[in-house]
Amino acid sequence: MTTATDVRIVQATREHIPFVAWVVMEANRSHLPKGMWDFSIGGTEEEVLRYLELLADTERAHWAHYPLFKVAEVDGVSAAGMCGFFENDLGPMSMMAGAAEVNQKTGRSQEDIAAGWERSKAIMGIIMDHEPGAWVVEHVATRPEYRRRGLVERLIYETLETGRERGAKTGDIGVLIGNDPAQRAYEKCGFEVVIEKRDVEFERVYGSPGARMLRRAL
Repeated sequence: MTTATDVRIVQATREHIPFVAWVVMEANRSHLPKGMWDFSIGGTEEEVLRYLELLADTERAHWAHYPLFKVAEVDGVSAAGMCGFFENDLGPMSMMAGAAEVNQKTGRSQEDIAAGWERSKAIMGIIMDHEPGAWVVEHVATRPEYRRRGLVERLIYETLETGRERGAKTGDIGVLIGNDPAQRAYEKCGFEVVIEKRDVEFERVYGSPGARMLRRAL
């Protein structure tokens, strides 16, 4: 006998902030042991998550801000999440402002910030350029026990629909080379690889040869 499950796609609220922080951390790790935030923040996983919780709730909006996220809930449990945004609205400059706000709140010294940047800066070797007006899908992660249930596909549909309603004509999503399950899931949703960037320093620090950007019409 099987038990039916209730799956809902909801807009993230403040109650989802701890989950959003986990999604941001896991999405940046991808299939690797560590991601950008592990290198940038340093310390324990709990310290990284605490930083990301504060980052998700800053006054300045940016691409890790909790209101941008949609969450797939299974029987009331947060199981998967992702966000979507226009880069021109919430790109690198907004993230720098959000991080500065958190750094001030947490009392991070300039030495700590500089050391974190030095550890993580290889990420710059795989940064992609998006077409003007592209809806960027970011921070995609599913808790292990809820994978292979189609939650990512449902979230992508809802997230792209938001972009379409806001006038986007294309959607972009990125994946690290080697994360084949994620790439297959995105291709199943109609995305195709349009750019691949490989970087020796990124591979040395992070452990992946680089990244691919996939795109689809909306």
